[in-house]
Amino acid sequence: MTASRLMLAFPDGHPAGRFLVVGARGDDDLSPLDVNATRIQQGYFPDHQALAARGYHVSVAIDGDFDGALVVLPRSKQQARARIADAAARLVPGAPLWIDGQKTDGVDSILKELRRLADIDEVHSKAHGKIFRVTLPVENGLPPEWRSRPSEVAPGFVTRPGVFSADGIDPGSALLAQHLPDRLPTRVVDLGAGWGWLAAQALARPGLEIIHLVEADHAALQSARDNISDPRAQFHWADARDFTLPEPVNGVIMNPPFHEGRQPEPKLGAAFIATAARLLTGAGRLWMVSNRHLPYENVLAGHFAKVTEIGGDSRYKIIEATGAGRQAGNRGGRP
Repeated sequence: MTASRLMLAFPDGHPAGRFLVVGARGDDDLSPLDVNATRIQQGYFPDHQALAARGYHVSVAIDGDFDGALVVLPRSKQQARARIADAAARLVPGAPLWIDGQKTDGVDSILKELRRLADIDEVHSKAHGKIFRVTLPVENGLPPEWRSRPSEVAPGFVTRPGVFSADGIDPGSALLAQHLPDRLPTRVVDLGAGWGWLAAQALARPGLEIIHLVEADHAALQSARDNISDPRAQFHWADARDFTLPEPVNGVIMNPPFHEGRQPEPKLGAAFIATAARLLTGAGRLWMVSNRHLPYENVLAGHFAKVTEIGGDSRYKIIEATGAGRQAGNRGGRP
């Protein structure tokens, strides 16, 4: 979202009353809004922390009624609909609902859908996106299926709109699970645990005494809590890039992200690798999957004594690394 679009919507500054913002990102310019009269709903940990550090009142879920709301559209259409329905349910009758989004995030499609459901009396275009105002009928008028609810994507596993691989098991995670050893170390961390499928596969192997699921997306972590009832699992809503534990572990598994929005960002995976090395004992082992084209080997070599590709296919590579905290002196090849 750009400040210029927000200024077009609110040329006179903050609208009257309590205002709700759903999905604002950590670096969004919200200067037209009054910090004290604005509440922000954000479940992505880095954005949540960044907004809170700027003085905003931020929560993963917000109750109460509001005199206006703004929804910042995500890439996922299902999640966009859920955000709109969630915000609409918190508005007093007749209150305006503003929608802001980039063209690349489907704002035109959402605008077209909402024109069939409600009155739209302002549309502003700027900076490759749109912001528009919706006035819903008293009975709301949004389809009930727009509301966010868990959906089963595999036997015993649910996800929520917008989480990574919300439609099914990620093939990279499935390949990694196939290459985990028959017996796992006692203390394991799953960095970027998502909705818990990979951690569940680890829990099915002998040896494991505790597994820490670390996930920045609150909705994904809540799905993981729904999916895993094993008391050996501990759940952490945190940014994997700076996650710490009081004591080191002897195993890390991970399928790190490599996109920030729509842009590839290999530095994310590199940061996950650095965290894994920091969490592990010297004798501990890292198992990770990545897209084959991503150049993580040099990063791994800077943190681990031995880096070995233990499997993969044309799309993915499975890597095992040992000797955390020491530069590679013996990098293995494919088996």
